[in-house]
Amino acid sequence: MTSEGKEILFYNITSLLRIASSKTRKLKDEMKDLEEIQNAYLVVKEGRIAALGMMSQAPRLSQFPESVNCKDRLVLPGFVDSHTHLLYVGNRADEFEMRSQGKSYEEIAQAGGGIKKSVGQTKNCSEDQLVWETFPRLQEMLSHGTTTVEIKSGYGLSLDSELKMLRAIRRLKERSPLEIHATFLGAHDIPRGISRKAYIDEVTQKMIPQVAKERLAEFCDIFCDRGYFSPEETRTIALAAREKGLTIKIHANELGNTGGAEIACEVGAVSADHLLFLENPQMDALKRSQVVCTLLPGTSFFLRMPYASVRRLIDEGITVALATDSNPGSCTATSMPLIQNIAITQMGMHPSESLVASTLHGAAALGIEDRVGSITVGKDADLVVTVPMQEYREIAYRLGQNPCWRVYKHGKLVFENPAGLR
Repeated sequence: MTSEGKEILFYNITSLLRIASSKTRKLKDEMKDLEEIQNAYLVVKEGRIAALGMMSQAPRLSQFPESVNCKDRLVLPGFVDSHTHLLYVGNRADEFEMRSQGKSYEEIAQAGGGIKKSVGQTKNCSEDQLVWETFPRLQEMLSHGTTTVEIKSGYGLSLDSELKMLRAIRRLKERSPLEIHATFLGAHDIPRGISRKAYIDEVTQKMIPQVAKERLAEFCDIFCDRGYFSPEETRTIALAAREKGLTIKIHANELGNTGGAEIACEVGAVSADHLLFLENPQMDALKRSQVVCTLLPGTSFFLRMPYASVRRLIDEGITVALATDSNPGSCTATSMPLIQNIAITQMGMHPSESLVASTLHGAAALGIEDRVGSITVGKDADLVVTVPMQEYREIAYRLGQNPCWRVYKHGKLVFENPAGLR
């Protein structure tokens, strides 16, 4: 494996997909411009991008202790998966079968499945088990080009269980080569045996202060939707979290037009996620805001639900990101190229738009677009080198195939796919 800090020259790159050179967001038609350099080189030094350009201007190979021949390969930024529920134990494969027989998301939840089933599984497991079962999923993500990932709690719904989940995420940060960002999602559902008001008081007065005290999370997410948390309840929780220094993310408008998008704009959320149901007032509010709209087409595919109106969001000049929503019940995917394929084939995204949404805008949904998400001098050298291919459309076009040959994090080789060798 490559040592971080070593100078590396990537040369003979068939296409260097920069995504962006100076802008931190690409809006409307800008999303179709990947700022490609054909027949390119790239220099990495001390974990950061140090230089890039056309091969005709490349430095000599002899100057570098390590070089990588990228002939017939593409180089692009590592994917940023900004919405996952990756930390869980067990599975909910029985619900997969129930859906095949016509049961809805809400019917399964009312029958004791859904979030509450994962809550019971989490309550009965150890912190060690959470780490052991989640780590292989992180490795799967890495192997498909994801270098930065957000992971939520939310299957605890009690102080002790939520803290157990967040402490497990902290341990995964220490163990995994991926960059992991933790989100507190105590407001994922109302647990059994407690009133709504009492639980919201517990979230705002006990959980959030303890999470902040231990610095276990950067973000606080709230499931603002029909049957979960109302806009008023969401506002209360969001303001309490903001007061403790947490950045807000909102599960919004997944099950109906229920006010989550407006609340996300009102409280200054970094992202509003799902957004399957949007009307003109919500579109207008999002357009006036800096909120990143994170779309999760894998969930719509898995649940056979409607897809978000991505074409209208992009045409309105709203920042759109893509993420897996990887979780045990409604989308088990860990591959961002697979999510891109669904976004293209089912939602009408352009292949270049799907790449921007999976890199630069995923970083914006985590507030780190100044550091990752594009190939720009000075940014972290989080890179994917593809298996042999000639153009960027092949990344999502090769359905179910892994497009990655090598993955680098901070200039360190963290994954190599033997199938990528000639």
